[in-house]
Order: sequence, then structure tokens, then C-alpha cells
Amino acid sequence: MPIKSYLVHPNLGKKQLLHTALSQIEQCEVIPAENENLLILVTETQNKTEEENLQERLSLLKDIKLMALVSGFNTPKTF
Repeated sequence: MPIKSYLVHPNLGKKQLLHTALSQIEQCEVIPAENENLLILVTETQNKTEEENLQERLSLLKDIKLMALVSGFNTPKTF
């Protein structure tokens, strides 16, 4: 199960719109920075296909100026 965290820099004046858009994606949790034009994004997906679909969806958001991966790990399912 891939879990990743990002620092997301929105375009100027688009922080709230981007926060709303990201919050509507099921695999995303968004935390706005209080003193910067910055969002912290944590994503969790169930498998590689879901992760690829999420990445595609994130790449289509026009209000993202820059998105930097901070941490990522994958916990394989054990049966």
C-alpha cells in the first residue's frame, strides 16, 4: 500500500481552490500551512494501478505550481 507525502506549492491566489480540489480526492489528505502559501498532501493508495491513476489525476490539476515528494514507502500486503 503506497503512502506518500508531498509539499504542494499552489499558483498565486489558488491555495484555497487547490485545497478544496485535493480534499475531494478520496486517497488524499490535505493540511494547509498556516504561515506559507503551501499545502501538505498525504496520499494512500491500495496498489500500483490506483497509485498511477492518482498521479495522473494530480498532474491534471492546473492550480499546482510545484509538487515535491517528501517521503514515500510501500507496505506490501502479506497473506
